[in-house]
This record gives sequence, structure tokens and C-alpha cells, in this order.
Amino acid sequence: MDIMFILLIIAGIIGLALFYFIFSYIALWLQALVSGAKVGLINIIFMRLRKVPPKLVVESKIMAVKAGIEIPTDSLESHFLAGGNVSRVVQALIAADKASIELTFNRAVAIDLAGRDVLEAVRMSVNPKIIETPLVTAMAKDGIQLKAISRVTVRANIDRLVGGAGEDTILARVGEGIVTTIGSAVTHKEVLENPDSISKTVLKKGLDAGTAYEILSIDIADVDVGKNIGAELETDRAEADKKIAQAKAEEKRAMAFAQEQEMKARVQEMRAKVVEAEAQVPLAMAEAFRSGNMGIMDYYRMQNISADTKMRDQIATPEPDSDPEPKK
Repeated sequence: MDIMFILLIIAGIIGLALFYFIFSYIALWLQALVSGAKVGLINIIFMRLRKVPPKLVVESKIMAVKAGIEIPTDSLESHFLAGGNVSRVVQALIAADKASIELTFNRAVAIDLAGRDVLEAVRMSVNPKIIETPLVTAMAKDGIQLKAISRVTVRANIDRLVGGAGEDTILARVGEGIVTTIGSAVTHKEVLENPDSISKTVLKKGLDAGTAYEILSIDIADVDVGKNIGAELETDRAEADKKIAQAKAEEKRAMAFAQEQEMKARVQEMRAKVVEAEAQVPLAMAEAFRSGNMGIMDYYRMQNISADTKMRDQIATPEPDSDPEPKK
């Protein structure tokens, strides 16, 4: 009895599971049938075997049919197996159809598999998006720094979504255009008086080429005056020139001091030679006396000439007046 009861319970559970399993598929089939979407019951059962969620495919198929878009069921299954977002693609196709934007199923699938949000791209094509650039600093020719913030209005380009550059490229190009425009201005006052000149110049460059967006407008939100970079550069240059001049002057002073020391050394050497020569005079005179080349009278005559020379030198050199008379 117990074994039969357990078998009956197991059979009941299996029966309920099969009923729910079959009823859920029949419910999906009936839902597709009454909605006009042609999805066979066998195909729904095989979706489960192919590890494709039947509910997702059937509901996406019904959504497309009700919007007047015919998409093969196999294409929806293939996109899911490829790792795509089936419901997002169908919603994007419906939004594009209602907005009169040409978008085929294959292009939508390619955009989705490329990693871009195809529904958001369609919405951006209808409702443009505003991108605010970070603070851009540039210097005019007069050396004054300017800080600018701009807002770029872009619209998604469906044809260039696959392989096109993203928002970062747009921001980088716009920033480069702002720097170039400010840098080419003669004075910073020109930019402050006509900030729209930046927008016009940047728009002419065709910055949206090769990107997934189309630039509609570039608006300068704010322009502020920064530092006087030119004056700072001149100050730094003057300080550098000053240091260079001081170094050269120090080098010249060191060379002059070295030359002075060299001259003093030469004078000391010459004095030493003179002293050495004077020390040889008595020896030479004694040798002259011994050899008879010089007599006593010659020696006295030389002494008289030396004394006479000193006397003339003293007469020629006036003595300083130690007690000058006071002026009346």
C-alpha cells in the first residue's frame, strides 16, 4: 500500500509537471495565434531544446507584428543565440518605424552585436543629446589664459553607428578646436567680445567625420579669464637671464682674481731675483778687488755717485707739511 501510494504521488507530480509544461507552450501558441504572429507549437517546443526562451521570442514576435513589422522567427532565435538583446532590437525597429527612420533588421542586429544600445541610438536620432565638454584652457597671442566650457548638441547617425567613434572622440575634437581658435586670436578681448566665433570656427572643421554622431551645434556656455601666462613667461625668462648674467660675472671675477694672484706671484719671483742679484754685488766687488779690476779710488767714486744720487732724489721729493698754515 505504501509503495503504491508513493508511486501515485510521483505519477501525480510528473503529470502536473507535464501538464504545466504543455499548457505553457499551448498558452504561448494561442497567444501568438490570436495576435497574428505565425509561430508553430512544434517550433515553440523546439526552442526549449535549442536553449532559446520561447516566451521572449514569441512576445518579441507579437510586438513586431502588432507594429506592422514582419521579422522571421528564425532571425530572432539566431540573434539571441549570437548573444544579442532581442527585445531591445525589436523595440528599436518599432521606434525607428514610427519616427520614419530607415532601419533594417540586419543593421539593428549589427549595431546591437557591436555593443551599442540600438534603442538609445534611435531615440537620440529623434531627440538629440547635449554633451558638455570639460573645462578647456588655452592662451591667446597676448599671453592671457582663457577657460571655456561648451555644450555640444549631437544626433546619432544610424549609418555610422557600426565602426564610428564615440562621444570621447567628439569631446576631444571639440576641445582641440577651442584651443586652436583661442590660440589664433590676437587678444583675449576678441574672444570675450565674440564667444560665438569659437562655435563658428569649430563647426567649420567637420569634427563629426568618422564618428557615430552628427554635430548639430556647439554653444559656448562660459568663458573666464585665467592667468597672465605671457607675463609669467617673461618674468621667468628675465630671472633666467639674471642668473646667467650673475654666473658670467662670477666667472669673470674668478678669472680676474686668478690673474691678480698670478701677477703677484710673478712680482714676488722678480723681487726674489733682484734680492738674489743684490746679494751677488758685494761678492762681485770683492772679486774685483782681488783680481785688480777695481781700485780704492774707483770704489770711493762709486760711493760718491750713489750719495749724490740719493741727495738729488731727496731734493726732488718734497716733504709733506706736517703743520700747514690755517687759511685766512
